Amino acid sequence: MSGPMNPRQGSSVPSEHETVGAYALGILDDAEATAFEAHLAGCEWCAQQLDELAGMEPMLAALADLPGSGSTPAIGESLSARPSPRLAEKLVDEVAERRAQKRRRSFYMVAAAAALIVAGPLTVMAVNTGSDGGRQVTATPAQATFETMSDKKSGTDPSTSVSATVGMARKDWGTQAVLELKNVKGPLKCSLVLVAKNGQRVTMSSWSVPNWGYGIPGAKTEESRKPLYIGGAAAFQPNEIDHFEIVTFEGKKLVQVDA
Repeated sequence: MSGPMNPRQGSSVPSEHETVGAYALGILDDAEATAFEAHLAGCEWCAQQLDELAGMEPMLAALADLPGSGSTPAIGESLSARPSPRLAEKLVDEVAERRAQKRRRSFYMVAAAAALIVAGPLTVMAVNTGSDGGRQVTATPAQATFETMSDKKSGTDPSTSVSATVGMARKDWGTQAVLELKNVKGPLKCSLVLVAKNGQRVTMSSWSVPNWGYGIPGAKTEESRKPLYIGGAAAFQPNEIDHFEIVTFEGKKLVQVDA
């Protein structure tokens, strides 16, 4: 069964729709209220309107003594008076329109914020054409942070030939780190593990290495030639760190970087 028409969109709407404001204010007599409640049980539009009007009674009652709202209330009774059904419906219409405007403004604000959120990463990852016609990939956020770090330690494993450089920055909460990983081929799942001087081990981040790998010298594709940059964090201060390890999920150490 299709839902009822909006009372403000046509004149063929049953009169029950027009009493939602009066019902919200409690100015219907018992018979009228009972009839409306029976209608309300099957009317989604009235139920929605009644929900939006919840809590409006004190405000509307305070407006009962406006010009044209009926007889003048006695002193001390203005807040307990009730507006006429005609005034109630007029107020309901005005409130509904203002709420619709507010919802439209909220929608536009959310849409604008979403556009900014989406545009941010796209800007970071934009591909530009260089003066020589080649493609230049803008630095990722992790790479940009890595470039600004002054405290960097490097290591290369003689057996795996994997190279790693860890940039570190001291924070009040511990250490921010960014790993630059080269000459590693996949498929692999790896972790950056911090080993503290007290022997504790903390996994700072983890990632997957695709088949084509990262930072492969002389690779045919740009994706393979580019190093991996990935960030991590731990509660230890830099002077509490002994070394870093890049290990596979199977426990194989690919390279160690002394702090």
